[in-house]
Amino acid sequence: MNKERIIIGRKDKADFPQLELEGIEVKIDSGAYTSSFHCHQIEQFTQNGKEKVRCSFLDPDHRMYHEKEFIFDVFKIRRVKSSNGQVEERISIKTDILLFEKEYSIELTLTERTDMRHPVLLGRKFISKKFFIDTSRKNLSFAGHFLKARINQESKLK
Repeated sequence: MNKERIIIGRKDKADFPQLELEGIEVKIDSGAYTSSFHCHQIEQFTQNGKEKVRCSFLDPDHRMYHEKEFIFDVFKIRRVKSSNGQVEERISIKTDILLFEKEYSIELTLTERTDMRHPVLLGRKFISKKFFIDTSRKNLSFAGHFLKARINQESKLK
């Protein structure tokens, strides 16, 4: 079986068109299953009998912060194991991410990542079957470098 995928580095910058955010720093985290986006003022509420989620992306001191509040009608509650090993419930939304000039659908959990350097973590659920990770590289999408790799793999599992 031949598989060809784009190579992504350990870090990059991505656009989130539906969130009106461009050039957001992302970290590729193969140790995380889910992807997450730093938000503040995350609030679940009921409006006209329907559950909704309200949040603002990034922190006010982030250079790309735009003060916009987003309301999502469609969301899920996910149980996620955080980097410190604690299982917590997080709200997840679906949106689009632009990498390597292609828009992909992505599920993002919303979390307070104030103390973290990168506002977005891209986990295995998003990365697998799309990209190969080369940890010696960074900003390949942002720089417009489209490197591809191919592997030939025969499955011996039956």
